[in-house]
Amino acid sequence: MKKILVIHGPNLNLLGSRETSIYGTASLESINAKLEGLARQSGVVLVFFQSNHEGDIVDIIGKSGKDGFSAIVINPAAYTHTSVAIRDAISAVSVPAVEVHLSNIYKREEFRHQSLIAPACVGQVSGFGVQSYVLGLSAAIDLCA
Repeated sequence: MKKILVIHGPNLNLLGSRETSIYGTASLESINAKLEGLARQSGVVLVFFQSNHEGDIVDIIGKSGKDGFSAIVINPAAYTHTSVAIRDAISAVSVPAVEVHLSNIYKREEFRHQSLIAPACVGQVSGFGVQSYVLGLSAAIDLCA
């Protein structure tokens, strides 16, 4: 059975109560539950990981190949715009990654318009709220086929 790693970056543990006008009212737990449903239908296993710490995210990406993951879905959150380390970790492993964002990062503050992570990923989905995760997971499932 194929395994997909879903990584949630910093402050995403606060979803549902954090800046709901930007990120919506869905909690991280409800997003994960929605993704689990899609995974079951598609015959893949999901492993969820959330961290506010860049090094922890780099570590889990670095082990993703050895741990048997077929794909990664990642919302690097604020690290999208600052983390060369996460970008390099994705580039260093042979596990394809899909970047997702709840908000449209290109309609927000100018400093959010650049993703350091996207060039290391197969693709990016942003601006569709929870559906960004669903679309990103669907793409990752297709990558595993």
